[in-house]
Amino acid sequence: MKTILENISEKLKKAFVECGYDEKYGIAVISNRPDLCQFQCNGAMAAAKQYKKAPIAIAQEVWDKIKDDPYFKQIDAAAPGFLNMSVSDKALAGYVAMMGSEKDFGFEPGNTGKTVVIDYGGANVAKPLHVGHLRPAIIGESLKRIFATDGFKTIGDAHLGDWGLPIGLIITEMTRRNPELPYFDPDYTGEYPAECPVSISDLEEIYPFASARSKEDDEYRQAAKQAVVDLQSGRRGYIALWKQIMEISKIDLKKNYDGLNVSFELWNGESDADPLIMPMIEDMKSKGITRISEGALVVDVKEESDNKEMPPCILLKSDGAAIYASTDLATLVQRERDFHPDKIVYVVDKRQGLHFEQVFRTARKAGIVRPETDLIFLGNGTINDKFGHPFKTRDGGVMRLEMLMKDVADKVYEKMSDREMDKDEILKISKMVGLAAVKYGDLSNQATKDYNFDIDRFSSFEGNTGPYILYTMVRIRSIVEKCGQKVGAGSLSEAFSEDSLNALYSGRDVSDSERELMLGLTGFSQALRLASDELAPHKLCTFIYELSNRFNSFYHENKIISEENVSLKKAWINLILLTYGVLDKVMELLAITVPEKM
Repeated sequence: MKTILENISEKLKKAFVECGYDEKYGIAVISNRPDLCQFQCNGAMAAAKQYKKAPIAIAQEVWDKIKDDPYFKQIDAAAPGFLNMSVSDKALAGYVAMMGSEKDFGFEPGNTGKTVVIDYGGANVAKPLHVGHLRPAIIGESLKRIFATDGFKTIGDAHLGDWGLPIGLIITEMTRRNPELPYFDPDYTGEYPAECPVSISDLEEIYPFASARSKEDDEYRQAAKQAVVDLQSGRRGYIALWKQIMEISKIDLKKNYDGLNVSFELWNGESDADPLIMPMIEDMKSKGITRISEGALVVDVKEESDNKEMPPCILLKSDGAAIYASTDLATLVQRERDFHPDKIVYVVDKRQGLHFEQVFRTARKAGIVRPETDLIFLGNGTINDKFGHPFKTRDGGVMRLEMLMKDVADKVYEKMSDREMDKDEILKISKMVGLAAVKYGDLSNQATKDYNFDIDRFSSFEGNTGPYILYTMVRIRSIVEKCGQKVGAGSLSEAFSEDSLNALYSGRDVSDSERELMLGLTGFSQALRLASDELAPHKLCTFIYELSNRFNSFYHENKIISEENVSLKKAWINLILLTYGVLDKVMELLAITVPEKM
């Protein structure tokens, strides 16, 4: 189903061609003067340069070709060369009615048959999720859902940090505390214990302790580095312990990600790519793209067009150890081998931009990915407190994610405490609303921008917030149910199954607020297209916030439940059913769960 802008543009292109001009000038856009018109075309201004005519003259010629088209309620040629247009209520209602009967409200997938891998985890095993893990998880999950709706086969990869210094620190500290465990005896040949000797809570104490000590004790740090070397070399006891730590860590991480409504198709770690590193490096050597620099093996990635420093990509350090770049390149080898993706998107802290630019250039130079494979680094901004300072706990440490979520849920519970509901029900709903507050507060900001986390503003039931959107949807549900109907896909197919146009419009007068609500609904496909093409979930947030405002204006100006005109009441119910459906679809794309009441 074409967007309403595409429908209008088709008419404009035809008119431009009939007047002797290139069709490329017949493009409609949403009006920047909604007080004058709904849509506009600025093509006459650009055409004036090519055809050496006054833009208003071109606009008037085109206007003369389409001025009698019943699709438009109003169309004017205005100085210096604008075409201002508003569609008829019948055309508007007809378009909205078609949305109600189409899959995904008429959105046309543009990437059917393509595959995308999204790397949006990056958590380290044996460590709890903290605030820094929030943005990649939330943005990545939303992008995965948006891409799936756009036709992609989607593969989300947690890409766990499971093979580096953190594991070495844990092994070193456990060796110091429990030297009697068989994992640490190099001569032990028996079976290792079936269960991990430490719990998640133990690891959450062990790792920070070991990390802090390693910064003050160089001998301790060197021991941890050696433990990593021994692990990666296949030391039997270390491998057995590592596998057990991985198992309990994955269970805990999955639980925490489930709490965010975030999931992954792959739970691969750095260790999965490790066997591919040396064969990959040997292949690069054979292609003559590597060199030795101060003992390290590197690939030069600087290009003539660079206007800033671009250091070579280090594959192996002077001691022969592989580093993050080697692991990320080997992971690309693995992804190309397993999935042949058309697109790979990394949702990672923006401060890693240089690293990924080096990795991407090396991958292309080495032929690891196909020339047509789209490698995208979506560097997310950081979360600061409401004053713009780094987000910390009261004692200055990094805030754990579950602590942040609890604080927000408590704030929502406080605001809902006067509701006439059972306390347990309020508690359950407050957790859902709190999660929506956090996720919407994040996603409504452009992914690459830093933002300030203001718990009072994000948890507000007014303004551009998750709770406001949820409250709008709960209000629609309440109205529909009081009128004896239910919300959901079934209700939509029933409402628009017969005469779709008459379900909304039958030649009657349409109020301004109803017209604005219908007009808002027509923007769904355009918003979703932009969100997918530009990797921009915030476009969907802007859309549903504006749509919610339009609904609430319509609601306040019309007495839907008490309306006595049966056909008008039915039309209004169908309209708000569609509004709920569109809002619900977008909330699904944002991975936000909607409660039935608040």
